[in-house]
Amino acid sequence: MIEKVIYLEGVDPVSVYGVKNTRLDILKTHFPKLKIIARGDEIKVRGEENLIDEFEEKLELIIEFFLKFKKLNNEEFELLLNGEGEGLLRRKNENDDVLIFSNDARPIKARTVNQQKLVDDYDTNDLLFAIGPAGSGKTYTAIALAVRAFKNKEVKRIILTRPAVEAGENLGFLPGDLKEKLDPYLRPLYDALMDMIHPRKLAELIENDVIEIAPLAYMRGRTLDNAFVILDEAQNTTVNQLKMFLTRMGKNAKFIVTGDTTQIDLKPKSSSGLLQAMKILKNIKGISIVEFDERDIIRHHLVKYIVNAYKTLDTDNK
Repeated sequence: MIEKVIYLEGVDPVSVYGVKNTRLDILKTHFPKLKIIARGDEIKVRGEENLIDEFEEKLELIIEFFLKFKKLNNEEFELLLNGEGEGLLRRKNENDDVLIFSNDARPIKARTVNQQKLVDDYDTNDLLFAIGPAGSGKTYTAIALAVRAFKNKEVKRIILTRPAVEAGENLGFLPGDLKEKLDPYLRPLYDALMDMIHPRKLAELIENDVIEIAPLAYMRGRTLDNAFVILDEAQNTTVNQLKMFLTRMGKNAKFIVTGDTTQIDLKPKSSSGLLQAMKILKNIKGISIVEFDERDIIRHHLVKYIVNAYKTLDTDNK
């Protein structure tokens, strides 16, 4: 029997021990013949020398993984302990930039510089604005981040919302009940989710309110904890609507606001809550504003030319 002290260098002890020492308990269960005592960045281990060597090897692999990828979920933690570390590191390296895989096993990843910036800024900001033209992938990337966070158990719910009235239309003049009136506005969000979650599973999650797709008015008066919330088409929110939405942010929440400031359907356009928010929130720590442009457009190649043509027209009319 020997005793050894191991120091956690360059890593937050919570990332190894887990919240309320949940991962430390897993370590103790995995090495039942070792006496393991952890205090801060110091771990004291007592037992047979060969078991302590194995423990130290696994711990070094866990720390290496965390330092390389900046995050570590419980599933990965247990895989590393169960001797699958090398294979996991290899798979992570091969798919380092993959957010998730689609239903047809296609890797979904950031495809442009600003899409990647949105992904990178997600790690250090709880509120992100993704602003740019149609077809730049801002909403799709945001939803991919939400699905990844949900699958990694970083959040318990996904909430997707949009203003219900836009492009000069009014819900009251549309046929059908409330759901039928709203579905056309929310369809793009359904389409993105169906690309990433099997339709039957998605229907189940929606039915159980784990994934909620609702008009912006439904957010009023709520506190959204443990949720990944995306507000799409935010250029068509009023100042008061966007303020209402942003102040719904609860504990362990991630918010992404997407919009295109060239497609404001409000009158006057200066009343857009998104325009104001971009001005007054830009220097707050924890908030990121990523501005997409025509270089990020990944739809049909003609869309870039269409966006540029209208931009030139708007400039000439000023």
